Amino acid sequence: MDTSNLFSVKGRVALVTGGSAGIGRMIATGLASAGARVYICARGAEKIAKAAAEMDGDVIGLAADVSTVEGITPLVAEIERRESALHILVNNAGTLTDAPIDTFSENQWDDVIDLNLKTPFFLMQKLLPLLRAGASAERPSNVINIGSVGALKIGPREVYSYQASKGAIHWLTKSIAKKLGPDHITVNAIAPGFFESDMTVITDDNMRKMVEGMVPRGRTGTPEDMAGAAIYLTSRAGAYVTGSVIPVEGGLAI
Repeated sequence: MDTSNLFSVKGRVALVTGGSAGIGRMIATGLASAGARVYICARGAEKIAKAAAEMDGDVIGLAADVSTVEGITPLVAEIERRESALHILVNNAGTLTDAPIDTFSENQWDDVIDLNLKTPFFLMQKLLPLLRAGASAERPSNVINIGSVGALKIGPREVYSYQASKGAIHWLTKSIAKKLGPDHITVNAIAPGFFESDMTVITDDNMRKMVEGMVPRGRTGTPEDMAGAAIYLTSRAGAYVTGSVIPVEGGLAI
């Protein structure tokens, strides 16, 4: 057995939504550093161009609003114009609302569900021709949906629509994996724990001590932790893994 290329993603083409910051940026940076061509998208043209320029490797920034199907359509058209196949799709773009149950509004509910749950489904749907074109029995195409430890363990924050959306994305991952397996497309979810980002900010030393005290590994997640999981799932090493939810959370959900 030759394992020299077991974790290689060289020559693969990837799209990472919400790739300019946070977990999306960690994954995009890792894939690009490992040799993939990576498209990242976010709403702001200047922001996405700056992020792409700051990353090492072949990274292309595309401005897109994927919160609606209308916004997804031109993004897919641009990828189709540039590429004949797509090997990796990372559905990372997401949001949350933290509000008391007594005042949690319909708009707050819908905004989160639309971006966290509806968007991944319809983006996968519209990119299926490119994903199928990039797939083979030996090297399947790969979809990674970003779930959450919040769908595995209830925390102290009132993020009802977020937890519901992430629980749903875990199950959507499994159902689509079963459907697309014969097409040589794997579909998995990563359930991150506490990674510092725009949505999970540590405000002071006391908060850091509290958060780290909740995690058996005794620390928050690093970019290497997230990149490693993504590279595993999108390399030959992960070709026989599909329909799985992989917690990357230092034991927080135990």
